[in-house]
Amino acid sequence: MSDPILLVERRGAAALLTLNRPDRINAFTPDLLRALREALEEAERAPEVRAVVITGAGRGFCSGQDIGQIARLPPEERAVGHILETCYEPVARRMRASPLPIVAAVNGVAAGAGANFALLADIVVAARSAQFVEAFARIGLAPDVGGTWTLPRLVGEARARALCLLGEPVSAEQAESWGLIWKAVDDERLLDEALAIAGRLAALPAEALRLTKQAFARSAENDFEAQLAVERAVQTEAAATPDHAEGVRAFMEKRPPIWAPRRTPS
Repeated sequence: MSDPILLVERRGAAALLTLNRPDRINAFTPDLLRALREALEEAERAPEVRAVVITGAGRGFCSGQDIGQIARLPPEERAVGHILETCYEPVARRMRASPLPIVAAVNGVAAGAGANFALLADIVVAARSAQFVEAFARIGLAPDVGGTWTLPRLVGEARARALCLLGEPVSAEQAESWGLIWKAVDDERLLDEALAIAGRLAALPAEALRLTKQAFARSAENDFEAQLAVERAVQTEAAATPDHAEGVRAFMEKRPPIWAPRRTPS
C-alpha cells in the first residue's frame, strides 16, 4: 500500500497534519484537499485537541496545484472553477472559521495555492530556507485561495500587487520583516518551534482563543464603530465563561489557572 497523502498525528494537545506527497513537493490534488478538510473537522470534534499544526513532508511545504494530476481528470472534474469551489475553497473557509488556533510550519517552498493556504493560518513560522512565491502568473493564472484578500491585509497593497504580478520569491527572513509571517527560524528548529507554539496555545483558555479568532474574522468587513460592537459582544461572552471566572480566581490566589475542557461542535 502507498503512504497516506496526509499524515495525522497527535503531539500532546496538538494535531499535527503533514502534507505527504514529497515527490511532488506536496502539490495539492482534490484527494489531498478533501483529506485536509476532513482532518481539520475531526480535530475540531476532538475535545482533547486544542491546536493544529500544518506542515509538509520532505523538502518543501507545498508547490501549489498538481497540474499534471488535474490534467488527467475527466473534463467535467478539471474545470478550474469547479475545483476551486469544491476542493480549495472549503478548506480555506474551514481554516478561517475553525475554533482551533492553526499554526503553519513552512519548510522549503510554499508556492501558489500552497503559499496562500499557509498564510490563512493564525500563526506562520518558516524555516530560513523557506520561500513564498505567488507563482500564478507564470502559468497564466491569477491568484486564488484568498490571496488577493489576505496579502494586502498582511503587507499592504503595493507589495501584494508586486508579489502577485511579478511572482518573485520572498525569503522567510524578508517575509518576517514585512509582517507576512510571525517568525523565521533555523531549519532544524522549525517543527519544534511550531509545536512549542501550539503547546503554548493549548495551555490557554480555548473559548478566549475562539472568540479572539472570531473578532479578527469580523474585523475584515467592519468599520471602527462596528468592530467596537463586535469586541463588546465577544468580550461579554468571554466574561461569562467559566474560564474567565477561573482566571480571576487564579490571579487572586497567585496560582496557575485550570482551564475548562474545550467545547466541541454538537
